[in-house]
Amino acid sequence: MKIWILVFLFSFSVFTFSQNLVKNPSFEEFVECPNSLGTFNEHVVDWSTPTKGTTDYFNSCSIVMGAPENFNGIQHPKYGNAYAGLYFFAPADYREYVQVELSKMLEKNKTYRLKFYISLAEGSDFAVKDFGVLFSYHPIDLETKKHLSKGRLYSTKGNKMHFFEINHPEFHQDKTDWLEVQAEFRAKGFERYLTLGNFRDNAGTRKIKTKRRETKKGAYYYIDMVTVSGEEAGPPEDESFAIDSTYAFKNVHFDFDSHRLSPDAEAELEEFFDYLQKKPAFNIEIHAHTDNRGSHQYNMALSQRRANAIVAYLIGLGLSKERVALKGYGSAKPIADNATDDGRQQNRRAEFLIKKGAE
Repeated sequence: MKIWILVFLFSFSVFTFSQNLVKNPSFEEFVECPNSLGTFNEHVVDWSTPTKGTTDYFNSCSIVMGAPENFNGIQHPKYGNAYAGLYFFAPADYREYVQVELSKMLEKNKTYRLKFYISLAEGSDFAVKDFGVLFSYHPIDLETKKHLSKGRLYSTKGNKMHFFEINHPEFHQDKTDWLEVQAEFRAKGFERYLTLGNFRDNAGTRKIKTKRRETKKGAYYYIDMVTVSGEEAGPPEDESFAIDSTYAFKNVHFDFDSHRLSPDAEAELEEFFDYLQKKPAFNIEIHAHTDNRGSHQYNMALSQRRANAIVAYLIGLGLSKERVALKGYGSAKPIADNATDDGRQQNRRAEFLIKKGAE
């Protein structure tokens, strides 16, 4: 039985998002392996810091500023071998930011998607729920270590700025898993640089005290894999799925030891449900997989939970229970090398088998 990996699996969608416009998006390219605090501005290729705040760079090549282990806790990179670390909240309105030049200027009135991953460091005793996003025509370069207020930003003449926040109903206080943060926005047509951080002062920052003991008196977050992609017209409609063939979902992947569906996964499943509604003669069987970390018994149960999560979501959308079955394979069918983070991420996947329904 063949398994098909389709780049445009659900190409009957009206729109897709194009390639990433962020250079060095997961901070893998560096000038020198970090050996001390606050070297992000000097060591990471294509990135900078817009203020005098000392954003940190972590890479598995380093002992002092390592990944996963470092001075602020333990966190494996979401992608590759590196990530950044910065204070979103600290005493006396101290802030840190990251800034990058995009590979091209954004187009006016075009819809783009911004996405990145964050994880609260174990040393933090606060968590926040709002993440500031600033696009600008010229790079920001200010002689301050405090928050970038609108007054400070607009005191710089000759620059154009597009600011918004990604606000969430819950505080991001998970110190184990990476959390995806994303938003869609319409470009104004001058955006060439992207800056991420907290632009509010301490009084205006929505924060919560975490359950851990007090250490740093701040909210310090790791950040990884930043993407900005533009909305493009989708490819021609293609509904030629073959009976008794297995196809891989494009966006249904899982974090380590998790069966939670990401927003991208839910969006793809909604498109898949719409497709199945147009094909009442098709039944499906959902297959879920894990990487090789953990025992065989545990991974079999985890893959079953992942398959159940997908089936439950489809049934919740209105798919008949009689049209869907499921199966968990644990780590028995890898498609990539489990020795790398990227390979393990690819293996934490889901697929579907097309079957002919009852006449």
